[in-house]
Amino acid sequence: MARWEPDARERFVASALQLFSEQGYDATTVAQIAEGAGLTRSTFFRHFSDKREVLAAGQAILSALFAEGIAEAPEDATPLAAVESGLVKAAGAMTARNRELGPRIEAVIASSAELQERAMLKKVQMASAIADALRARGVDSAVAAVAAELGILAFREAFDTWIADADGGALAPLMVASLARLRGAITQL
Repeated sequence: MARWEPDARERFVASALQLFSEQGYDATTVAQIAEGAGLTRSTFFRHFSDKREVLAAGQAILSALFAEGIAEAPEDATPLAAVESGLVKAAGAMTARNRELGPRIEAVIASSAELQERAMLKKVQMASAIADALRARGVDSAVAAVAAELGILAFREAFDTWIADADGGALAPLMVASLARLRGAITQL
């Protein structure tokens, strides 16, 4: 086995999804994931803290992209316009591979209460990153929290639509449309 191989993270994710789908999350070990990826356990632990993290591998990157997009929004942007900028920035990083893996990851998460709890925690962490980025722009804390939650709702709705239609278009316009729809829904409260 080679000491270093390219695309280790992606190989671990692919191996884990295959094993989780075939034998279930609980029955799959890190050793099996590493073997399926053609890598070692120690290499696995250089990339992930545990097997749950394989399914959330890109969420820290998404949080950072949301925050960057918000920071890059025009100075006079409203909080939701800044969130839209963050969503568009994050959407730009999503590839056909994300679209392909999305349904498989969702299915594995749906099969385990532990993974469902972890997914909820990750959403909270992403919303927190968005709210923090808004507060850094001087947005009131309560407004930032509400805008962040709307951003996560828009992201989730758009992402679900995007992965359901493999021949569909780009993710960014779906996110913008979803956020606009949610913005309109608020006016009905």
